[in-house]
Amino acid sequence: MCEIPNNVILIDAFSKLFDGFSIGSNDLTQLTLGVDRDSEKVAFDFDERDEGVKEMLRLAVDGAKRNNRHSGICGQAPSDYPEIAEFLVELGIDSISLNPDSVLKTTMHILDVEKSLLSEAS
Repeated sequence: MCEIPNNVILIDAFSKLFDGFSIGSNDLTQLTLGVDRDSEKVAFDFDERDEGVKEMLRLAVDGAKRNNRHSGICGQAPSDYPEIAEFLVELGIDSISLNPDSVLKTTMHILDVEKSLLSEAS
């Protein structure tokens, strides 16, 4: 799992030990933002779309690619926010896990993003 900022910051060192990374978006978001998503007092600040969280996701995916390691994501972010799924696809993430209720809608969106990326590349 790659779910604490330290995993992201030291991804090159961790890549020597692991053949891939499953990015835990829920915990990575909580620890990046310093908020507990289950707390009535601060949960309103929990947002996977935060620019700091997106930068941590980018660093994790880029680091995995740089080290020829698999990168995937588990957690709510790609299921809840199509723009996060799109962001991850554009980064070149290898796999995305989704909640059952969002599989069809998000997969269709991802296919559209991939088609767009392919047409831009040609």
